[in-house]
Amino acid sequence: MWNLHVAYCVLHYIMPSFRRTSDRTTEEAQPPRRILVADDDPAIASLIQVTLSGSRYSLTVVSNGLEALNAFEQQPFDVVMLDVMMPYVDGFEACQRIRARSDVPIVILTSRDGTDDVVHGFELGADDYITKPFRTAELIARVEAILRRVDGYTSRRAPPVVRVGSLEIDEPRHRVTVRGQEVNLTPMEFELLYFLAANAGQVFDRETLFREVWGYEYVGETNLVDVCVRRLREKVEETPSRPKIILTVRGVGYKLADG
Repeated sequence: MWNLHVAYCVLHYIMPSFRRTSDRTTEEAQPPRRILVADDDPAIASLIQVTLSGSRYSLTVVSNGLEALNAFEQQPFDVVMLDVMMPYVDGFEACQRIRARSDVPIVILTSRDGTDDVVHGFELGADDYITKPFRTAELIARVEAILRRVDGYTSRRAPPVVRVGSLEIDEPRHRVTVRGQEVNLTPMEFELLYFLAANAGQVFDRETLFREVWGYEYVGETNLVDVCVRRLREKVEETPSRPKIILTVRGVGYKLADG
């Protein structure tokens, strides 16, 4: 049944995606972006390889979490994609071990779409979460959004260094200090905090935050924004349960205190 779905995706989604990526002549001049893919399902691995083929991407594909960790030790990657259910070392453990020593963007791939799994993946430091089966157009959109964050947005409305109260964000150095103490953030946490700080005092709903920070339209079935906010509060607030920096506006969304 899964093979039929893969064939359907290839026929209906891959060719239009190829046409879109082939038009990006300026991007093709850039060095290929290195992507590590770990999935023990050969059909999924092949689908990802075909979808992300071409001069823009350079893929390293492995079949389990242990091989993923070994590959990560051998060379740097721009994006890491990890299936959850893999032998030897599963995707969650691989995510945790990679995040402990790198801020590389990590995408979790899984057929398990329960809220607990989503929350667990993000608590371990994942940046995005794609549920199988997925459309190839969706996969490309997610990867492209992540790469835009890796490169930095071409036009920032905010200055490179943003200071709000006890919080200081140095965007070029990817450095955050709170009350004079440096804190370590994942790429996604950094982007969310930077966006909120650049617009301190302004309230944003989850849909807007998802579009502006994650880089694509809000999908509605996950609480990625809430999880990311919770993780940020654990790192920047003196008392996360009584936040004074990242505030909840009940019934609307979130804002960063403007003083």
